[in-house]
Amino acid sequence: MNIFSRLVHKSRKWLRLPFLPNGGLGRGLGSVAIIGSGSWATAIAKVVVEHTHYIGWYLRSEEKIKAFEQHGHNPSYLTSTHFDVDEIDFSADINKIAKAFDTLIFVTPSPYLKDLLDQITVDLKGKTIITAIKGLVPGENLTCSEYFHQHFGLSYEQLALIGGPSHSEEVAMERLTYLTVGCANEQKAEEICKILRSDYIKAKTSSDVLGIEYAAVLKNVYAIVAGICAGLKYGDNFQAVLISNAMQEMERFLTTINPLSRTISDSVYMGDQLVTGYSSFSRNRTFGTMIGKGYSIKSAQVEMQMIAEGYYGTKCMYEINKEVQAEMPMLNAMYNILYNGADAKQEIKLLTDSFR
Repeated sequence: MNIFSRLVHKSRKWLRLPFLPNGGLGRGLGSVAIIGSGSWATAIAKVVVEHTHYIGWYLRSEEKIKAFEQHGHNPSYLTSTHFDVDEIDFSADINKIAKAFDTLIFVTPSPYLKDLLDQITVDLKGKTIITAIKGLVPGENLTCSEYFHQHFGLSYEQLALIGGPSHSEEVAMERLTYLTVGCANEQKAEEICKILRSDYIKAKTSSDVLGIEYAAVLKNVYAIVAGICAGLKYGDNFQAVLISNAMQEMERFLTTINPLSRTISDSVYMGDQLVTGYSSFSRNRTFGTMIGKGYSIKSAQVEMQMIAEGYYGTKCMYEINKEVQAEMPMLNAMYNILYNGADAKQEIKLLTDSFR
């Protein structure tokens, strides 16, 4: 920013008034706020603030906010990623952020989303809501966009999502990443892409919102299967077959629930599955590996100290598929292991016999 822009920015920050920098980049989105305090929220905040030079940021702890403002980084996640805190309007009051900002990017673990949204009392009908949550709303068995639509009366043109293979650690390190923005409103999707694109972020649009949301849930489930198999000492030859069958199963479900033209090999589907199934950064694969090595479900969760969304996604997807009735042997095997106490080694052996 030039000197004049920085002075204007600081004065507006002091007054807590959102504004549009850079000659109106992202003008259709207005002011932007991040809702969430984890690693992916931190990575997205880094990407967005590089464009806007001003964001709101809801963190649920006043202590974390004080530590963040003092040290210039998230005290708990991606601590090597530094921010200019003069460009951030922090608040532990979600209603203050929801009221003051035009576009809200929700980046919270899906198991906590419903409780968080129950705290919102302000009207969201004039807002743009973007979710970067790869999970369903537990207890509701709804995708995030469906939940916002049904419980807040928002049109699908106001709702968007950020998907694609994107470990927060690599985004923070500015490693080349390809994202997909899903939205029923193509113009709005393109506006969102503008505040994401950079030398290390490529972004494109898609209208397959529902398909991307369900694919993001299923890839976590399949990553746990991949981890279990790794823990059981299955080799790379089998892992390739496993992922191949996972993509076939995912396509069957997506075609059944939302039969539109899509290319399952696209990065937002297959790419996200590959990185989640193979990467050492994958929480779901790590969770599965521990189970394969003999950890109980509870002990694996405690030792990880992080949320493996696929654990919750398995139950939600199993219940949804009771109605959809797609052929999903991998999902069924995961449900038996995680919720019915089935022996992982025996269940995976039964699963391998069903592969082709």
